[in-house]
Amino acid sequence: MINRTLEGKVVIIAGGSKNLGGLISRDLASHGAKAITVHYNSDSTKKAADDTIKAIRDAGADVMAIQGDLTKVSEVTRLFDETIKNFGKPNIAINTTGMVIKKPIVEVTESEYDKIFAINSKAAFFFIQEAGKKLADSGNLLTIVTSLLAAYTPFYSIYPGSKAPIEDYTRAASKEFGERGISVNAVGPGPMDTPFFYPAETKESAAYHSTAAALSKFSKSGLTEIQDITPLVRFLVTEGWWVTGQTIFANGGYTTR
Repeated sequence: MINRTLEGKVVIIAGGSKNLGGLISRDLASHGAKAITVHYNSDSTKKAADDTIKAIRDAGADVMAIQGDLTKVSEVTRLFDETIKNFGKPNIAINTTGMVIKKPIVEVTESEYDKIFAINSKAAFFFIQEAGKKLADSGNLLTIVTSLLAAYTPFYSIYPGSKAPIEDYTRAASKEFGERGISVNAVGPGPMDTPFFYPAETKESAAYHSTAAALSKFSKSGLTEIQDITPLVRFLVTEGWWVTGQTIFANGGYTTR
């Protein structure tokens, strides 16, 4: 019988040191994951990574941190290879990394376009590719996208635009990897109450987003809380394995297709 719990599982979490990724790392450890590789990108995130590593160890799981720029395919490969070297084949791979730009289309520069597509689309593609090569059979692969994929709004063109290809990567990968029992999904949170959200927003636009969801008045901030997303992630990589090839919008009724 296939183990659909976290017991004995090896997990890779890209962007797993802070915000949503950090909470997912801690949550999976507290629910029985055997070992977790926490990826982080820059020196500025090292303290958050260290704090998350301590929390994972306190929960009883093995853990290691790997710093790397996942826009370089060699670094994606290293992330998986180091995990295998230290813990064995990963069973679960989750990519939470991303970058946001909010500005009018006519103001977007070529360098901004290239950078955000490298982070949001290229890195996601090669993370999925590497997972397809190195995940254990009956594994789970998940990418965090955005509910803006279902929105009709100005000023957000290249952020959801650079996340949109992940839906196609997810559908194709679910078909290609399905013969090995691997489920592949994407989760699109609504605007989240994290430091990732506020720099792109004005006071007025942040206030709008905090009242835009059907369930906003039941949320402390009015926005999606990271605590709202972690149970869904945990479900999809355990008992929810039958869900595959999907983009799931978890946003309290902020937007839908």
